Amino acid sequence: MSDFYQTGVVATLHRLGNRNGKVVAKGLKENPDIRKTALVLPALYSEFQGEAIHNIFKELESVNFLSEIVLTLGGANKAQFNEVREYFKKIPYPVKIVWATGPRVERLIKLLSKNDLYLGEDGKGRSVWLAYGYIIARGESKAIALHDCDIVTYNKDLLGRLVFPIANSSMGFEFCKGYYSRVTDRMHGRVTRLFITPIIRALIRIIGHHPLLEYLDSFRYPLAGEFSMTIDLARANRIPSDWGLEIGTLAEVYRNCSPSRICQVDLADNYEHKHQELSADNPSKGLMKMCIDIAKTIFYTLSTEGVVLTEGIMRTLPATYLRTAQDTVKRYEDDAIINGLYFDRHEEVTAVEAFTKAIQIAAKEYLENTLGALEIPSWNRVVSALPNILEMFVEAVEKDNKS
Repeated sequence: MSDFYQTGVVATLHRLGNRNGKVVAKGLKENPDIRKTALVLPALYSEFQGEAIHNIFKELESVNFLSEIVLTLGGANKAQFNEVREYFKKIPYPVKIVWATGPRVERLIKLLSKNDLYLGEDGKGRSVWLAYGYIIARGESKAIALHDCDIVTYNKDLLGRLVFPIANSSMGFEFCKGYYSRVTDRMHGRVTRLFITPIIRALIRIIGHHPLLEYLDSFRYPLAGEFSMTIDLARANRIPSDWGLEIGTLAEVYRNCSPSRICQVDLADNYEHKHQELSADNPSKGLMKMCIDIAKTIFYTLSTEGVVLTEGIMRTLPATYLRTAQDTVKRYEDDAIINGLYFDRHEEVTAVEAFTKAIQIAAKEYLENTLGALEIPSWNRVVSALPNILEMFVEAVEKDNKS
């Protein structure tokens, strides 16, 4: 971003000038206060059929500031896991694979369920949680960075900027969220632009200013899949297993950290990854499913803060959101015009109308069950219930990687 404006209650670390990559690389190499940092990569087997993930690992060849790399592989059978394992034998640096649906890990998941520690369905949230556990168990790293494996515009400078605020312990941050612009010949990021910000501001209009809502509204890209944190925070956080992962993570950080220990960092001039279908007529998939899960996460989190979301509020919210989002569409249209970008107003308004339906569905489901789905328990709780679980987990992962 081209400004240096500080917004909201969390610190914003901007991308200023063209020396950022060298400054970050030098700081990570020479600063004595640098924490050892692990990189977590949640991936599906299908992503190895594309180009983005291969470019990511090529970029990582020249990275010298990571203590370990852990990839959690989901959606893979035994043959596919073996194929990915063979792929990493050709990579000139070690990568540990956590086979999320492998028999050894599945046995541990069943053991946890028998002890009332439910991890939810297989998905990104559970994959991330498993990777955290492996890193915690090894005890080599003091910080964790995470990003997705579908970033088309990936480079090592992006990773360096994501790692730096947490790895540099003298800065005093415990959590760092990445942000960026997603622009080609048009603006992308519809869920952030047309859903997250408008629904948060609509809630502020209805229930008034609330510290949690102000905090969420401080993030420039709350749905970014890139963030870093200290190992202690990774141990303490609970996370949703569904599409509410990013918002749920921000909510847990809000509970466990002082705002002065939280920052967001500008990662890149531009960022591109795969796009989800809107699926306006199917609330069980695509952006509709994502928005429903996110909205419920926001509702449940507000409830834990003592906010009473009555049926009247839930009936008012869709209309307030709709008007707020419609005004937002006009702003983005003007922004596109001055930058010479393509802008389909009808497509944008269609998305807003679909997201309004998503809010109605989420509100109905929330009122029917105000406790919501159980979050994945923190690793602190898991270790308290099963003191030897970390050792068992390391053993399972090591055997999968060797067999």
